[in-house]
Amino acid sequence: QVQLVESGGGLVQAGDSLRLSCVASGLTFSSYVRGWFRQSPGKEREFVAAISGSGGSTYYADSVEGRFTISRDYARHTVYLQMNSLKPEDTADYYCAIDRANMGLRRGASFYDYWGQGTQVTVSS
Repeated sequence: QVQLVESGGGLVQAGDSLRLSCVASGLTFSSYVRGWFRQSPGKEREFVAAISGSGGSTYYADSVEGRFTISRDYARHTVYLQMNSLKPEDTADYYCAIDRANMGLRRGASFYDYWGQGTQVTVSS
């Protein structure tokens, strides 16, 4: 049974940084595409970032490009999202996910097969 567990969320001020972690367990293959999404109340879940199975390619939403960095640690089965220069509009629940299809870095939530329970990020102004 595949499980994804996010951590690292919290309440911060605008301009601060946070690092989110997502640990995977139960996978038979470790090099799937991994992604981060976020969802605010009343809004649809939106793509934030994705990283390839090799870790050599990354893809970001325009809204976080240059501020957020996605990375992965194969030995720890963990994907990270380093978030710098946080803004109030970054406030959301953040979810990690796995795309098993190996068809490149995709931003559509429907392409992702497994999801974590989310971690809350609140950025005050």
